[in-house]
Amino acid sequence: MPRLFVAVPLPATVVDLLSSLPRPAEKGVRWTKPQHWHVTLRFLGDCSVEDAAATLAPLPASTATVRLGPAISRLGRNIVCISAEGLDELAAAVDGATAAIGEPPDPRPFRGHVTLARLRHRAACGVAGTPFSATFAADRVELVESVLAADGPRHVTRLVVPLSGSSF
Repeated sequence: MPRLFVAVPLPATVVDLLSSLPRPAEKGVRWTKPQHWHVTLRFLGDCSVEDAAATLAPLPASTATVRLGPAISRLGRNIVCISAEGLDELAAAVDGATAAIGEPPDPRPFRGHVTLARLRHRAACGVAGTPFSATFAADRVELVESVLAADGPRHVTRLVVPLSGSSF
């Protein structure tokens, strides 16, 4: 079974802005690749692409305005990220549509973010606190397969679901 998740992709303009942030080589800091930047709405885990596509295709959700920032921060001990606000209702709609497939939805409140780095051995990351701000319209969600490989994961979009025009 493929390993799947549902995400909001970032527009190229936001990827360009994030790419301009400092990414210094620091012990225990593993920077994520720009092609992996997205906001995960729901991790499905091992799940059939067909089952996931069938639940997502009729997604009753509207576009959302996403606000990134105001600064690079930490999420728990191991994640360096940028907060993504404005996706709570969309994440709830995805949870509702996909609740019967894959892993059970996470019971914790949704915390939208873009993962910039992962930390090992309680590493520090000198860029935490760096100001960053961007806004974009989330006009689609994607069903993405994460293919694990020796040189890191590869993300393959399996389905694109456009969202309706009225904003959350």
